[in-house]
Amino acid sequence: MKSYGCDMRGMLTFQILWLLSKRPMHGEQIAEEMEKRRGDKPKAGTIYPALKEMKERELIDGRRNGKIIVYSITPDGRRSLKSAMAYFVRSFGDMIEG
Repeated sequence: MKSYGCDMRGMLTFQILWLLSKRPMHGEQIAEEMEKRRGDKPKAGTIYPALKEMKERELIDGRRNGKIIVYSITPDGRRSLKSAMAYFVRSFGDMIEG
């Protein structure tokens, strides 16, 4: 895939929270959903450290289902997502319109 020079790594937490606001998912499902939207699949070394950090910050919760951990967004995560969405619209909304 061609790179256009815009690094979206800073959007990882935002993307994960948005996906989990739709439904609980395990890490591989999150990576697959991101691939559908971005065109490339993030590596496990990108996804799982982010999930661990987000869990430590209580933005998400993880429940073990056998060997798989299914993640869901917490109330703090929903508030954080709402704030991030407002920031995103303020920062980039005119780019989408124009």
